[in-house]
Amino acid sequence: MMVQPIPAAKPIIGKEEREAVDRVMQSGMLAQGPEVAAFEQEFGAALVSGRACVATNSGTSGLHLGLLAAGIGPGDEVIVPSFTFAATANSVALTGATPVFADIEPTYFCLDPVAVEAAITEKTKAVMPVHLFGHPANMTALQAIADKHGIQIFEDAAQAHGATWNGAPVGTFGEFAMFSLYPTKNMTSGEGGMNSVANADLERRMRLFRNQGMLKQYENEVVGLNNRMTDLHAAIGRVQLTKVGGWTKQRQENAAFLDANLQGVGIPAVAAEATHVYHQYTIRVTEDRDGFANALRTEYGVGCGVYYPIPNHRLPSFQRELDLPETEKAAAEVLSLPVHPSLSEDDLNRIVAAVNTVAKAGA
Repeated sequence: MMVQPIPAAKPIIGKEEREAVDRVMQSGMLAQGPEVAAFEQEFGAALVSGRACVATNSGTSGLHLGLLAAGIGPGDEVIVPSFTFAATANSVALTGATPVFADIEPTYFCLDPVAVEAAITEKTKAVMPVHLFGHPANMTALQAIADKHGIQIFEDAAQAHGATWNGAPVGTFGEFAMFSLYPTKNMTSGEGGMNSVANADLERRMRLFRNQGMLKQYENEVVGLNNRMTDLHAAIGRVQLTKVGGWTKQRQENAAFLDANLQGVGIPAVAAEATHVYHQYTIRVTEDRDGFANALRTEYGVGCGVYYPIPNHRLPSFQRELDLPETEKAAAEVLSLPVHPSLSEDDLNRIVAAVNTVAKAGA
C-alpha cells in the first residue's frame, strides 16, 4: 500500500469560503467594492491593533505601492535582506531606487541590526526588514538605528500574520507593513496583499496609486497603477481571517512537537521577545542539505522546501559581489518542514521518524 505523501504546504479552503465567493458572484459586484472595504477594516482590527489597511492584488503590489506612497524613488537606497524571496528587493528596484543588501543574524534568519547600520549611506531612506518564516525581526534594535539616522522603517510581514515583538503585533512598527495573502501563507484570499499604514496621508497616497491615481472616478491625481483586490478575493480573505488564530495555534503546537522530538538537526530558535507563527518550520542541515531533502521526499514521502537556495544579491536580476557570510550559510543549510494545520498526529510522527532516520544515516 502506497503511503500518501505529506505536502510541504497546503491551502485550507472550506465550505465557508466557497459560500462567500458564491455570495459575491450572486451580488454582481465582482471588482473592488464593499467586500474589500470590510476586509480592510476587519484585518486592521484583528491583526494590527486597528491600523488603517489597504488591500492589493498581491503582496508584491503592496510593497511596491507602499514604497511609492512613501516617496521612494530614483537615487534612494533601501536596506533589505538578501536572504528572502525576490519580491522584497524587486519592489524597491521597481520604484527606481536601489536595494542595498545586508546580512542576516544566524539565529532567527532576520536582518542583522549591526549589518544594517554599517550599510547606511547619505542615500539611505529606509530599512525594510522581513519577518522571515513567521519570526519577527529585532524591531527594538532596528527602530533605534532608524531613529539615530533619521530613516524610515517599512515591514515585509508577508509571512508573519499574528507574530509579535515585545507584545506588539508585526505590522505596527513601520510606516507601512505588507502581509501576503498568497495561497500557501498562514491565511489566504486566493491571491492578494494587505498593507497596514501608519498615517492618513500615506494611506491616501497608497489608495491613489492602487487605483489608476484616482479616489473619485475620472479625477486622476497622479500616475497610478491597477493593483486593486477584487471582492471575490476579499470574501475569501474575510472568512480566512476568522480562522487564522486557530490555525496559528495549531502551527505552534505542531512546531512544539517537532522541537521536542527531532534529533540531529538544528531546530528553529525563538527570541524571548518574539511570538513565532511558523509560516515555515525551518531547520538547519549542515551536511548535504539537498541530499537530506531528497531522501525525505523520495524515501519517506515527506514534503519539504528550501527557502531560499539563491540569495537575492546573487540572482541574475541583481548580480552583486557582496560578502554576506550568514546569508550564504543559511542558503546552503536551511530546510523547511511541514507544520501546516491540516497535519494529523500520524503525519507529525512520520515527519519526526523520517528526519531522525535520515539525520542518523548521515551522521
